[in-house]
Amino acid sequence: MNPQLTISRRQAIATGVAVTASTRCSARSSEATGQTPWIDAHSHIWTPDTSIFKLAPGTTSDDLAPRSFTDDELMAVARPHGVGRVVLIQHSPFHGFDNTYLIDAWRRHPETFRVVGIVDDLRKNCAKAMKQFLQSGVTGFRIAPRKGISDWLNTDGMVEMWKTAVDTRQPMCCLIDADQLPAVDAACQRHPETPVVIDHFARIGVDGTIRDSDLARLCHLANHEHVKVKISAYYALGRKQSPHHELIPMIKRLYESYGPDRLMWASDCPYQLTGSSTYASSIDLVLNSLDFVNDHDRQKLLATTAERTFFYV
Repeated sequence: MNPQLTISRRQAIATGVAVTASTRCSARSSEATGQTPWIDAHSHIWTPDTSIFKLAPGTTSDDLAPRSFTDDELMAVARPHGVGRVVLIQHSPFHGFDNTYLIDAWRRHPETFRVVGIVDDLRKNCAKAMKQFLQSGVTGFRIAPRKGISDWLNTDGMVEMWKTAVDTRQPMCCLIDADQLPAVDAACQRHPETPVVIDHFARIGVDGTIRDSDLARLCHLANHEHVKVKISAYYALGRKQSPHHELIPMIKRLYESYGPDRLMWASDCPYQLTGSSTYASSIDLVLNSLDFVNDHDRQKLLATTAERTFFYV
């Protein structure tokens, strides 16, 4: 997501260091037992060094908010909470279709990062681009409605992407609102073997109201066995403030529909670091507040599902 906010580098790091005691203990436990460290399935990064990593046309350094949120700054926030790996999501408002900075982070830290990139489905050779990107740590692609294109899931390039993903295993990661769920459902019917991930609960509750009709449509997508959901971006949904407990019934509904093997936690940093919302409040909701989840399934929500979805190469 991309709300208007401004946080400083110092604030971002300070927020991350303010770890709850329970989260700190869980992080030590994870390290001590050799468990897979927690995986943040969705965070953004960018650098103020725009001389090397160019911004999208019409975007300037003044648009970056915060001005800097590099991979090092992200991990300074995430590691104290037991997060050892992150799926980096291409941020089109800042870098458009240029995935260079995220791929650079992967090349420097291939054990830590995987990338969800963006390709222009209105150009030719989407399949070729997807396969080439797979060699650079790009194990998924963000897709979203495009201005002026009503049938955005049926462009030639988009259809090519959905078909190619069956072989490459790169999921179509949908940044959508709830009103687009029927269109995604139809696409899943046309491409039943394509892996799909729905970002941020399909933004249900972004206006403060979690509607049962919207949630029912998201749960209906569970009928497609290759669809997964990110339970993420708590700062933007419901009451939009910690401790985010109003989102627990929605998570429970999805848990009952999808099961833990098709749900994954994510923070959506740096945007989670705003107001009363913190990295700690995001991971703590899953780590300590879901009383209907046992420890084995909690491991899936916090690591295993994301690992199998994005860290397969």
